[in-house]
Amino acid sequence: MPLPLYLLAVAAFAMGTSEFMLAGLLPDIASDLDVTVGAAGVLTSAFALGMVVGAPLVAAFARNWSRRPSLLGSVLVFAAAHAVGAVTTSFPVLLATRVVAALANAGFLAVALTAAAALVPPDRKGRALSVLLAGTTSAMIAGVPGGSALGTVFGWRATFWAVAALCLPAALGILKGVPAGHREEEATGRPVLRAELAQLTRSRLIVVMLLGALVNAATFGSLTFLAPVVTDGAGLGELWVSVVLVLFGTGSFAGVTLAGRLSDRYPGRVVAVGGPLLLVGWPATAVLATEPVALFVLVFVQGTLSFALGTTLITRVLYEAAAAPGMAGSYATAALNVGAAVGPVIAAATLGAGALGPLWASGLLVAVALLIALPLLTGITESRGGDALR
Repeated sequence: MPLPLYLLAVAAFAMGTSEFMLAGLLPDIASDLDVTVGAAGVLTSAFALGMVVGAPLVAAFARNWSRRPSLLGSVLVFAAAHAVGAVTTSFPVLLATRVVAALANAGFLAVALTAAAALVPPDRKGRALSVLLAGTTSAMIAGVPGGSALGTVFGWRATFWAVAALCLPAALGILKGVPAGHREEEATGRPVLRAELAQLTRSRLIVVMLLGALVNAATFGSLTFLAPVVTDGAGLGELWVSVVLVLFGTGSFAGVTLAGRLSDRYPGRVVAVGGPLLLVGWPATAVLATEPVALFVLVFVQGTLSFALGTTLITRVLYEAAAAPGMAGSYATAALNVGAAVGPVIAAATLGAGALGPLWASGLLVAVALLIALPLLTGITESRGGDALR
């Protein structure tokens, strides 16, 4: 894989740390800013919603910019938003900084996903995407649990400062490692914006985006509220939240790695095998959450299955949107983050039934995805050339 791809993964690590870190910080943020944990969960949805709206808008606006300044500007704005979030005492201001950070993250991912796919041969998009997303899942292994532990010891604001600082080497890596390029050269032969947007009328693209959104909603619905599952459901101390996040992050890294090897050639098999296992796994986690060992094992397994299936579906978005090279990354980003926005909202609504409600909601979301996917499995896993992928 080309070196610039790994430099993009470093930036994805910084942004992924921020996107997922609230899973371990929500109780402290809620207490400090005098809101409920459910209300604090809106911070996750606001971030995801900002990415949903921002990805296509930024991608369309920046079509004539070269990739390096687009990526660099996104990272610097992201860092500034976290610096403001670290000092504010107002929940609405913190909410606003999450939206700004989301717009910056959306701009980065919309360009980075397209850039990653352009750095490799057309039949290796899944492998390139897995390298980029490995930065995100590495954040779940190291950045998010580390941020949770940092927040437990020094307060949640310290974690925000740490993310802002983490953006600086990522920005330097982009500046030094990503070719400046010329947008005029990159755009040679590119369809006009209207033609790229017209791809959204294709039923297969819409279906794959919907499936990706549903699976990601299930993932984020439970991930956002893992802290109450650990402390209330399993009755463990707060420091165990970091352990559970490490396990989920390690599983997600394994899932992304697996998808990198299989999603280009065997997407149907990943969906057909991983989907039912994921469906069974969320209710099983809810039932066995009171047993710490079972909880730890199942969290790892669910992280693996969630990201193997989710990454495969998002890779299919890039394949299905191949005729929209300038906007394909934004479509994939939007699909990911529609789920990330909706999932925590649905999960928060179930907290009245107890800390394990989000796990049951995730199972329901996966069930809906499978009901949609099963009759269309052959169609959504066909290659652009029309040959069915095994």
